[in-house]
Order: sequence, then C-alpha cells, then structure tokens
Amino acid sequence: MQQIKIFISSVQKEFASERRALVDYLSSDPMLGKFFEPFIFEQIPAADHFASKVYLKEVERCHIYLGILGKDYGYEDGDGISPTEREFDHATRHKKTRLIFISKEKIRQPKESAFINKVQDVLVRKSFSGLSELITSIYAALVSYLMEKEIIRTAPFDASFNLTASIDDIDAKKIKAFIKIARAKRGFPFQETEDPKTVLTHLNLLENERIKNAALLLFGKLPQRFFINSEIRCAVFYGLEVEKPLSSYKVFKGDVFELVDQTFEFVLSKLDYRVGTRKEQIQIPGAYEVPKEIVTEAIVNAVAHRDYTSNESVQVMIFKDRFEIWNPGSLPIGWTTEKLKQMHSSVPSNPLLAEPMYLAGYIERMGTGTSDMVRMAKINGLKEPEFVQEESFVVKVFKPVVMDDTPPVKNQITDQVSDQVSDQVSDQVSDQVKSLIIGLVKEMNRHELMNALELKHSHSFRENYIHPAIANGFVEMTQPDSPNSPTQKYRLTEKGKQLQIKLKKK
Repeated sequence: MQQIKIFISSVQKEFASERRALVDYLSSDPMLGKFFEPFIFEQIPAADHFASKVYLKEVERCHIYLGILGKDYGYEDGDGISPTEREFDHATRHKKTRLIFISKEKIRQPKESAFINKVQDVLVRKSFSGLSELITSIYAALVSYLMEKEIIRTAPFDASFNLTASIDDIDAKKIKAFIKIARAKRGFPFQETEDPKTVLTHLNLLENERIKNAALLLFGKLPQRFFINSEIRCAVFYGLEVEKPLSSYKVFKGDVFELVDQTFEFVLSKLDYRVGTRKEQIQIPGAYEVPKEIVTEAIVNAVAHRDYTSNESVQVMIFKDRFEIWNPGSLPIGWTTEKLKQMHSSVPSNPLLAEPMYLAGYIERMGTGTSDMVRMAKINGLKEPEFVQEESFVVKVFKPVVMDDTPPVKNQITDQVSDQVSDQVSDQVSDQVKSLIIGLVKEMNRHELMNALELKHSHSFRENYIHPAIANGFVEMTQPDSPNSPTQKYRLTEKGKQLQIKLKKK
C-alpha cells in the first residue's frame, strides 16, 4: 500500500522542535508509521531552499496538509503573504484534506490572527497547549481519517469506541478531581464545574456521544467491568528467583490513576527505608533504598504504554536484590532498548491515555522517563536498570548490593512487641510505621498524615501505616469510640513518644 503523505506546515523557527518531534512520532508509532509518511521543509537539501515553488510542489504531492499555527505569522514574500498561508491556500486549491492545530496564545501578531480567522471560517480546528497535547490531537485526527477512508475498520485500542458503554459509566467525581489536579500541575483550562462531556471532548475521549476506551480506563466507575485484564498483580519473593512460597501477593484494580498509586505504595512498603534526623524540617526525612522517582517511572510506563488488547496483566515481582515489571507491550518501530537509556522523542503507545496522565503529573516530561531512571540510578550508586524486550517488555530495577548473606529484616511488625522500647523493638518496627512515628509531632487527621507521608491511597495508609501503629500501641485515636468520625485525629502514645526519641537519635 502506498503511504499517505502528510505535509507539516508552520513557521519553522517557532515550531522547530515540534516539527522534528512529529516526524519522529509519526515514523515510529507502530500503527501510524505503517500508513503515513510525514514531510517537513527541512528535509529538502539546502541548495533547493531558494526555490519558492519547491514547497508548493510538495503540497501538491501530499494527501494531508497539517498546519500548526501559533503567535508568529512568519516571513512575508513580496505580496506580504507568509509561506504557511501560501501552503494552506495551495492545499485548499488542490482539495487536500486539511488539519489545523492552533497553539493557545494570549498575544499573536495581527496577520497571524487574521490568518486564523480565515482558517476558522472554512475548517474545524483543534487548539493545543504543549507538544504532548499536540501529539494526542494529531493522533486522534489521523485515526479518524483512516477510519473515514475505510483504510482501517478497527481503531487502536485507546481510540476505539466502546460499544457497550455510555456516559453513565463515567464517574463525574473522578473528572472533577482530575481537573483540580491538572489545573494545579499543568494549567488545565477548565474549571471543576465544567460539564464532564466538554472535558472528555477536549481530551479526545468523547465523540458524538460515544465513549472511547481510554475514557473508561481513566474515569470509569468500574473499569474492570469492561477490561478485566486492566489490573496489576504484585508478588514478593524471599529469594532471587520465582519460587514458592510467596512473601506477599496483591492484585490491584481501579482506574489507571488508582492502579499507579496502589502499586507505587505497595512497592515502597516492601523497600527498606533509612530514617534521618528531623530538626526543623517539614518533610519527614529519610530515603528508600531505591529512589521513589525510579519506582514511579517504572510503574507509570507499564500502565501508560502497555498493550490493552493483550489478555495478560501488568506484573510486578519483588526479589531480594531487585524488582521487575512485566508489561504486555513492545517498543516503537525501529527502536532498541539502548535508545531508552538516551534522550529520545516520545512515542506513547496509548496517546489518549498518556495525555491525561501527563496533565495530572504522572508523566513529567514526555520522552525522558527511562533515561531519567538510568541517571537517578547512577546518582544513587545503583546498578543501571535493564530494559528487555521479549514476549513482554520487562524493566529490571536493582536494589543496593548487599555485601554479606545476612537476611534483611522483613518490612513488617512482628506479632508481639514488648512494652520496653529497645534497639531490638526498634529494628522490628516497619519502616512505614517509623516514618509515621517521626512525622506525628502533634495531633493530626488522616489527610494531614497522608500528605506528610506523600501517600495518595487511603488503603495503603490504613494497612501499612496507621493500623499497625495503633495495633502495637505507638499511636492512638483522639476519639476511640467513634473511629470513623470526620473529626478523628491521631497522636502518639507514651510508648510511641519514646520510640520517636530513639529514632531521632539514630
């Protein structure tokens, strides 16, 4: 099949990095790379740049004109017309499919504003803020193009409409919570009172009242009702290999944000935690044996980039010397695992899923996550993470090297703790309870404690922190007769205060 040529038009200087990133993305995406051939004017040899007719000839050869408009109008010819507007007019004259994407700008050059008004009179256009949102919008537009032309009959998983779902399967409270976070993290343009349909449409998750799969994974009331394989299975082993018995086993369900939060907190609860001195610091001092940034990135990548058409689940396996995350997915076309260790462009496997995760702060910078993992490991003296492409995509993250064969202290409280706070008792207390005890300097409610501990999931807080601390007599409720009271707070017992003093001295 002949590839569909896309002519990418914009003011070159204003969108130089975006143009290169789009070429990389369209060429490397497993599906779009099969159908589309992107073109930018920079690809023409420098000797040909003087000929103004060259780029118009390329417009004639293309099937799709893709225009990116911003604040600058650009260079003007003798008639006062920019190359971008010339290209648009030429595409219109030759009846090309035109896709226009307009960056959100407060101030534009007058001629650029006039050009945009001209475009709006004849085309439906899409606004964007940042590269990741641009990629998502282009992805959705090109998938629609392929389906309208009947080149494909089934869209990629995240962009496919779910035939059994409706807007009633979307949790409006989740969208409201997302807006609050996205506004704070990325300046998301909507208020919490916005109609959920408007937000979903903006995120390319709703079209003509039809719900896309990505919407259900992000904001569904019961995502596993539609996608039973959208879960994360976590297992902890005593040694270096997959051998029974297991130390611990959990299966997490929920939307993608909940999957990340629950898995992140589970992994942290199984890592050793070193407690430092507090002094006047607000944050609880200390560090995990593997930096939290590495743990987060590995989990987020597995959720955002996995193949949701696979019957397999994401698996997290924690061993004595490492943890591994198995993700049913594959690398982009032509990529190697070595490329992941370097700076590279972003080619999200599920763009409609990745964009809201970026807006909510789960993905920090598109395309730098895996190289950041390598960099953080080196900084902290850890062995470089390994990326392996087999039937699944595997990430191996290594713990610090243990110099002797002394078995590590299990990250849990023993069944019986003596009333006397001794060094032995201190060693038997989990690192999670230790961090709770150090941070509890006054009466605090659940939300205050979770914020101080940087926890997002209440189940993990109850199971790994507050319940063990109460059960072993270190913490007590201010209203023990009303455990579920909205004004409930927690404070240290005398036993807890003694342990706090001992921990701060270490």
